Amino acid sequence: MSAIVRSAEESAGRRCDVLRVLRAASVPMSITSIAAELHLHPNTVRFHLGTLLSDGRVEHVEADRKRPGRPPLMFRAIREMDPSGPRHYRLLAEILAMSLAAGRNSHAKALAAGRAWGQRLESPTRHGKKIGAHESIDHLLGVLDELGFAPERRESGGVSQVGLRHCPFLELAKTRTTVVCPIHLGLMQGALASWKAPVAVDRLEAFVEPDLCLAHLTLVTAR
Repeated sequence: MSAIVRSAEESAGRRCDVLRVLRAASVPMSITSIAAELHLHPNTVRFHLGTLLSDGRVEHVEADRKRPGRPPLMFRAIREMDPSGPRHYRLLAEILAMSLAAGRNSHAKALAAGRAWGQRLESPTRHGKKIGAHESIDHLLGVLDELGFAPERRESGGVSQVGLRHCPFLELAKTRTTVVCPIHLGLMQGALASWKAPVAVDRLEAFVEPDLCLAHLTLVTAR
């Protein structure tokens, strides 16, 4: 282990110690009292408090001004979960997908969930102005691109299609196709419906090629 890495780890350890002491305290503490508790130099404590303040982990507290002289700076820990801790959203997604797949009418529920989310996506127009099919598809491609689907405009036999070259939920889509793919289909359907677009997504073919899913578009006569 290099000296730089070791120094960084020691610094992080001291910062955790400062936070631990503040969390354990029933009242706000001064720099001097924290330093005495940890047997550290006050300047070292002041340095780590600066970082903890910037990270939103501790806060200043008004000191008692009844005593003569300049009151010391007082600190206390902010009582909340550590925002810098690890995240495991994939695990959450797997749990939710498994629960949805195990229930009745899982396909319909997944489709409805996707539609509800799709209706929240930003419309390409304002004040209910009508948009054409080409503009609708262009906007859909833009939305899907932002979501990580790597979409492309395609056409087969005169029918417009949207090819999806990437799945942002690839691992889940392979194991929970019955719920993940309907969510994607519903998302596109909900978005186009909320935009009052003259096109709709009729169906979604998953993995027609190893690196391609196909969304088939159809014209809507009236919205």
